[in-house]
Amino acid sequence: MFPVLETERLLLREIEEKDIKAIYSILSREDVTVHYGQEPFKAYEEARSLLAIFNMNYSMQRGIRWGIVERDSGAFVGTIGFHAWHQKHRRAEIGYELHPDFWKKGYGQEAVSEVISFGFSVLKLNRISAICYPENKLSQKLLERAGFQKEGILAKYMVQNQHVYDCYMYCLLHPSLIGEN
Repeated sequence: MFPVLETERLLLREIEEKDIKAIYSILSREDVTVHYGQEPFKAYEEARSLLAIFNMNYSMQRGIRWGIVERDSGAFVGTIGFHAWHQKHRRAEIGYELHPDFWKKGYGQEAVSEVISFGFSVLKLNRISAICYPENKLSQKLLERAGFQKEGILAKYMVQNQHVYDCYMYCLLHPSLIGEN
């Protein structure tokens, strides 16, 4: 059964077919995808294909992606989850995107905090990483507030719109590992 997570203002639940329009409305926006590592969606079918990838990753235990929903209104805020999940090595990478209507309301922080807790307590992760464009100051701030440390730069790591980008690598270790060699 797909795990449902709740915070004070948000419900993190399985992404469903009914969410495709909302996902498209987020990932077809250049102001969202400019730091996302992909070009904006041009067709609903791209959102449907992304949902299939999320479902496949979950069924193969390579990742998990939640839909972020505002509890009071039921509005679809965005998605968040883990990909590149390696159970043996107890690590995963976190990723997220929110519709700009919900930026700067603390929803990203709230969702990230809940997913980190799930990663450490349920998935038994030792390490959660995140990749971020240097230009994406909002995401850097969110990660740093959540306790992530910048580990370094991944040189020429992403290609988007025919341009090659460096990325920052962030990491959050399970609290029990802090200070270990």
